[in-house]
Amino acid sequence: MGRVKRIIVFGRIPNPTFDYYLAARLQAPKMPPYQVADIRGQETPDLDADGAFVIICRYASPSVLRWIEHNEARLSGVGLFVDDDIPAVITGKDADLLYRLFLWYRALWPLGRLNRHLDIVWASTPYLASRLGEAKAVVLPPAPPKSLWSNADDDVETRDPANREVLIAYHATGVHLEEHRFLRPIIAEVLRERPRARFEVFADRRAAAIWRGLDRVQIREPMPWIEYLADANARRIDIMLVPLTPSHVNDSRAPTKRIDVARYRAAGVYSDGLAYGSSGDGDELRMPYATKNWYQTIVQLIDDKEMRRRVVVATRRAVLQMTAAADTGLEVFKERQS
Repeated sequence: MGRVKRIIVFGRIPNPTFDYYLAARLQAPKMPPYQVADIRGQETPDLDADGAFVIICRYASPSVLRWIEHNEARLSGVGLFVDDDIPAVITGKDADLLYRLFLWYRALWPLGRLNRHLDIVWASTPYLASRLGEAKAVVLPPAPPKSLWSNADDDVETRDPANREVLIAYHATGVHLEEHRFLRPIIAEVLRERPRARFEVFADRRAAAIWRGLDRVQIREPMPWIEYLADANARRIDIMLVPLTPSHVNDSRAPTKRIDVARYRAAGVYSDGLAYGSSGDGDELRMPYATKNWYQTIVQLIDDKEMRRRVVVATRRAVLQMTAAADTGLEVFKERQS
């Protein structure tokens, strides 16, 4: 890899992957200048390839592959960042057919042409890196900018009425059908036992059918990334649920939902496992994947406002540590920049 004059990031940007893993690191001291190119257009923007290091953020496109091949001699290197076990998602049952086809076309099919150009592969977790085998991926954990999850009002103490409603939320993507099925009877029982609780869920068409028929449940469609960020600026959530069904896909996941929990200033309940750690680690709430444990914990959080406050603080402290990791930037560039 030659001297790096600039970094060009290709991806479907804006998206959470870029914001959670790359944005803050690229802005760290002594990093080369960078620019971002959205691949959703038909043609690649007019970019200066001289001394550029290209980072593919999850997805490539035919026009990006052509641009890399055309400018190969002028580039200082090419890297790929991945944050999902994409083959496992494609062969699994949770994602719908259209999403699996999209992943194949944008993430797997390009590898045949991209692999011969790659100088480095980054993966979001050690387990995912191990799944990539011969790629010998470098682990790059999430490190979000503080502005992405915290604002000036976060430290303002708010006085809640003693008996106000308690909002519980599960914000899922379209690849968590089993988690919806796991939570449904738990939430049904919680709502029966605690009349002041209500629940909101992000669910696509298939998952929405699981939740119909329950009172005090709001079913919302998943929203674009920028709208999702804005949603948290307008309100708070009391309790956020992050269950993960045991699977290869979920074993590869990084703890990025913790960042969303912090943004909503919520008390998070996480699955015990590789992504979020074990139940004995720290002050966050990590539960075995068992109905009774989740039900009891949610009810306890509804009833105990001080417990919710402690759990909120624990998650925000953990996310602050993630943010601090961005200060070192991307070491491979700092070592080779002159």
